[in-house]
Amino acid sequence: MNVQKAIVVIGAGPAGLAAAVAAYDAGATDIVVLERDGHAGGILNQCVHNGFGLHTFNAELTGPEYAARFGELAAARNIEILYGTAVLSVSSDRTVTAVNSRGMIKYTAGAVILACGCRERPRGAINIAGTRPAGVFSAGTAQRLVNIDGKRIGRKVFILGSGDIGLIMARRMVFEGAEVKGVAELMPYSSGLRRNIAQCLDDFGIPLMLSTTVTEIRGRDRVSSVVVASVDENRNPVMSTAREIECDTLLLSVGLLPENELARGAGVEFCTATGGADVDDGFMTSADGVFMCGNCLHVHDLVDYVSRESGACGVAAARYVTGCGIGKSDAAVRVRTSGGVRYCVPQRITRGGCGNLTLRMRVSGVYKKCKLRVSADGAPVAERNRPIVAPGEMETLELNAEQSRRLRSAECVEITLTNKDG
Repeated sequence: MNVQKAIVVIGAGPAGLAAAVAAYDAGATDIVVLERDGHAGGILNQCVHNGFGLHTFNAELTGPEYAARFGELAAARNIEILYGTAVLSVSSDRTVTAVNSRGMIKYTAGAVILACGCRERPRGAINIAGTRPAGVFSAGTAQRLVNIDGKRIGRKVFILGSGDIGLIMARRMVFEGAEVKGVAELMPYSSGLRRNIAQCLDDFGIPLMLSTTVTEIRGRDRVSSVVVASVDENRNPVMSTAREIECDTLLLSVGLLPENELARGAGVEFCTATGGADVDDGFMTSADGVFMCGNCLHVHDLVDYVSRESGACGVAAARYVTGCGIGKSDAAVRVRTSGGVRYCVPQRITRGGCGNLTLRMRVSGVYKKCKLRVSADGAPVAERNRPIVAPGEMETLELNAEQSRRLRSAECVEITLTNKDG
């Protein structure tokens, strides 16, 4: 079956739903959202803790409640969502091939929005020595088993990695009656939000072991213990510090990877720092009419930021298909980062654009009493003083129309991190 659509959105998680709703409100009403799962919401459906929606809805919601709110917004606009639909490929000419119980469907799209989310880095990617017993889970898998399937996965738990899912699961396992022996983090700082460290570890007396890793998993049929050791400045284990910790469960929270197989098939260029596409300020990739937003673009810390970014992406896609947007052929200035700023999204700023501009970035370490600065041809355009910045928390610079105009007319745009007096 061949179908023409103005916009095809791939993924009905928080990014896909926000993009579809915003695109509809911007005038592109001929939209279909393709979702491989049986319901909308994505990962939010297994996040039963609260803390979502403070920025978007001015309310403290659980993950399912947040997803339901966007589901209601999509339903109110009669946006078509096809569940149980797996997308097989996306071509550079915006042909989307999908399959579901009714057969194969080929969409010819005016624009494609990729909102595919991310996946967890598995055990095999970190090469922990030892046996292969039961009781080793990624933190997200454990979250689903506990929150969706109602399973009890362990009684004595150790966690490797201090990402937000791992931190939240530390608290969740305590609520389930388990003893959480500790959380080890390879880096000298946590990769999670500071509020999660306080609420999920400190409040329950769970130790956070920085510059520490798991060097061996022990056990035959089931995990019986793990060996942990401190690491040196090159992140190599110092075996003289090794000690054994008894546990029957190991949770891995060792990073998230943007889900971008479909984008590769479309010939999209990628950013090595984010793992997502190289995009302009309208979230268009290097493939004309193919847009990307949410965690498949870069991994976010707050779902509210996902929704805000994806809404802007939806508006840009609507402008593109209605003839009001900026095309791929328009010139753009590339954003450079330095001085501790690891990456910035967008990576390119279009010359012909207008209006306000939001720059989202992450830093490469923990820095105190510092200043984020964006410059155009060496001249400061905007600055933001920060008492502390850390890799686990996204930083933003909001630029007004005049500041944005200065960047769009520059030959060189740079974002850097300096000391507060610099």
